[in-house]
Amino acid sequence: MIRTAAPRRWLAAAAIALALVAGGARAELPDPVRFGIAVESGDVRKVEAWLDEGLPPDFVADRIGTGLMIAAWEGNVPMMALFVKRGASINRVNKDGEQALMFAAWRGHVDAVRWLLDHGAQINRIGLQWSALHYAVFAGHEKASKALIARGANINARSTNGSTPLMMAAREGHEDIAALLVNLGADTTVKNDWGEDAFVWAMRNKQPAIAKLVGSPERFAAAARSPESFGEPTRSQAAPSRLDDLIREMRIAESQGRLTPEMQQAYLAAVRQLRQPPPSEAARRDDVPKVLEIRAWRGEPGREKATLHYDAGATNDAAEPPAEPPQGTIPPIVR
Repeated sequence: MIRTAAPRRWLAAAAIALALVAGGARAELPDPVRFGIAVESGDVRKVEAWLDEGLPPDFVADRIGTGLMIAAWEGNVPMMALFVKRGASINRVNKDGEQALMFAAWRGHVDAVRWLLDHGAQINRIGLQWSALHYAVFAGHEKASKALIARGANINARSTNGSTPLMMAAREGHEDIAALLVNLGADTTVKNDWGEDAFVWAMRNKQPAIAKLVGSPERFAAAARSPESFGEPTRSQAAPSRLDDLIREMRIAESQGRLTPEMQQAYLAAVRQLRQPPPSEAARRDDVPKVLEIRAWRGEPGREKATLHYDAGATNDAAEPPAEPPQGTIPPIVR
C-alpha cells in the first residue's frame, strides 16, 4: 500500500494540472463583430474552436445574419459545411427575411448555390416573398439563375411587393436573363402592387430591347411615341468598392479596440458622396434617345415598327419585332 500511494497521488496531481491547462486554453467566445470578421475571412479553425466551446451554430453576427449566411455570401463551401454539420439551420431567416441560399445567389456563387440545394435549402418560398431567383436575376448572375431554374425555381415567383424575376431583369437591364425567362414561359403580364409590369420597368429604365421582348409590337410602338411618360429610371447603383473596404476596416478595428475618429470620418464622407443625387437625365447625353424611328406598312393596319436610337447615326434596319411571347400562368399564391 505504501509503494502505490505516491504514484496515485502523482497521477491525481497530473490530472488536476491537465484540467487547469485545458481550462486556461478554452477559446474565448466571440462577440458578433469578431464572429462575423472571422467567418468573412474564412478562418475555419477559429470558428470551429468557438463551436467546440459551445457557440450556438446559428449565432448571429453584426451584419448579414448567421455564420452560415455569411459563408454563403462569401461562397465558402467548407465554412458552410462546418456550420451545417454542427446543426445550423439551412433555411433560417435573418431580420430581413433572407436565407443563406439567397445570399449565395445574390453573389453569383454557383457552387455554393448547388451545395445548399443539395443539403436541403428551400428553393421556393410560400406566399409573397423574395426568392433566391429574384436575387440572382436582380444581380445579373445568369449562371446562378440557370442553376436555380434547373433545380425547380419558380420563374413567376412573387416578391413581397408582387414583382417577378422578369421584372427584376427588366429593371436592371439584364437582357440575356430576361430572354431566358421569357423563353421558359415567364408570365409577362404580371403586375406588382403599383400596377406595373416588366414592360413598364423596361421602358422606364431605357431598355427598349427588353420592352420589345415582353410587350406586343403594338404596345411598344405606342410607348415609343412618349417614352418620357414612364418616369425617371430607377436602376440600382452599386456602392463604391471603397465604401465596402472602409466598412471592413472599421469592423476589424472595432473588434481589436483601435477604431479611430479618422476612420469614422472617412466612412461618413464616402456615404455622403454615395448619397449625392445622380446627374439629371437631361445631362446624361448618352442616355437620351436621339432618334425615334417609326415605320408602317400600307394596307396593313396595326403593323408598325418603332425603334428608339440612342446614337443619332444608328438607324440600322433591325429585325422585325418579335411576336408576342407565349404567356405562362401565375401559380396559386398561398396567403
